Amino acid sequence: MNLPQTEAELAEIVRDADTPFSVIGGGTRGVAVKGQPLSSVKLSGVTLYEPGAMTVVAQAGTPVAEIEALLATENQRLAFEPMDHRVLLGTKGEPTIGGVMSANVSGPRRISVGAARDFLLGVRYVDGRGRIIKNGGRVMKNVTGYDLVKLMAGAHGTLGVLSEVSFKVLPRPETQSTLVLHGLDDTSAVVALAKALGSPFEVSAAAHNPAVGETLLRVEGFDASVKYRTEQLKKLLGGEITIEEGRTGRWSEWRDVSEFAGVEGDVWRVSCKPSDGPALVAKSGGQSALYDWAGGLIWLRTAAGYDLRAALGEYDGHATLVRGNSHPRFEPEAAGVARITAALRARFDPRSVLNTGLMG
Repeated sequence: MNLPQTEAELAEIVRDADTPFSVIGGGTRGVAVKGQPLSSVKLSGVTLYEPGAMTVVAQAGTPVAEIEALLATENQRLAFEPMDHRVLLGTKGEPTIGGVMSANVSGPRRISVGAARDFLLGVRYVDGRGRIIKNGGRVMKNVTGYDLVKLMAGAHGTLGVLSEVSFKVLPRPETQSTLVLHGLDDTSAVVALAKALGSPFEVSAAAHNPAVGETLLRVEGFDASVKYRTEQLKKLLGGEITIEEGRTGRWSEWRDVSEFAGVEGDVWRVSCKPSDGPALVAKSGGQSALYDWAGGLIWLRTAAGYDLRAALGEYDGHATLVRGNSHPRFEPEAAGVARITAALRARFDPRSVLNTGLMG
């Protein structure tokens, strides 16, 4: 295992490589390719925290838990609510901020505030030649030239190894409530979620669990505002609704797909148009389904080895195999996209030493 302790050492390791690397952060997502393991976990520590500017700069190997604990002292948080893959996958290790940003890991709040990449302000990384590259800064601004910050978020270490990230955080809300709608089928649930999100009542998460017949809406903010908005949503949606005040654990369990933890089978993450969700679930042949992002994200548990992509056919979206190894993890790219991807990798990693083959 290559464990560089400085950015300069990381650059030297990559520059002197004669074989490919399997680039990982804390190793919690269980993703690895053939090659020497190269981890950023020793590049750790928050180097700047400005609560007034709601800005953090941290080395890539800094544990997410350490950052969250620091933010809590100022009543702030990571707004994009990153998933902890250890729950679903049964992996060990420690989630790192570099791993989160590299994979663009985002939870239920993405539907209201955006993804991890939307909070990323700047990056430092080592490319496939072993060069140290810096892009972005510590404030949001219009981009001129190449926006490498956004490009690195979701590249899964195939274009460069992150060494440092700067990102925006948000205040922690005073309180939250969850509306639980009971007894809706999948189609009715997606319609209700869309109606709630289209209202002026600022829903921060919208999910549906067919197995228990619960449709969930989260409202966050100041206490008086939360009470008002939950009551208005209750009037808007009608039907059998209960309101749960507080209980943040429900959404942590949802974020981490706890329902599929320890249960046999492959787990797929399907991104699609919310209105397409119920039909895709019906076609999937899956044993269990969970709807997040008002149906725009579907978690599907299938029999091990089941070819979900073949079952779904063509649709506006893609399926990622999160747990299982009988199929490629990522959806095959369309020919035009594949050409662009290949050109980018040739520029960023001309020797093909960074997570080769991970994304196709």
